[in-house]
Amino acid sequence: QVQLAESGGGLVQAGGSLRLSCAASGSIFRANTMAWFRQAPGKQRELVAALTLSGRTNYADSVKGRFTVSRDNAKNTVYLQMNSLKPEDTGVYSCNIETFNGMHYWGQGTQVTVSS
Repeated sequence: QVQLAESGGGLVQAGGSLRLSCAASGSIFRANTMAWFRQAPGKQRELVAALTLSGRTNYADSVKGRFTVSRDNAKNTVYLQMNSLKPEDTGVYSCNIETFNGMHYWGQGTQVTVSS
């Protein structure tokens, strides 16, 4: 069993910063891809940022230059540094990990609210 624990969400003014963390525990040796998704009210969930074990990154166009995804492999933890936040960044942010055998695990989500 694998559990993901997210932290770092909250309320911030436009232009501010937040750092999200997601720690994986349980029966996992090492994750392949670790990623962050978000879902805004009334919208579909979308990929925000992803980082493979080899270091390849993928960002949504809307966050390029503002968000940075990183990971600590020894701790099976992925981070999302969010700078210059905008009201349209508001949503529930969830982490996802993909293992080398193709299994996907999701965190419970953390709310990020950016006020204008």
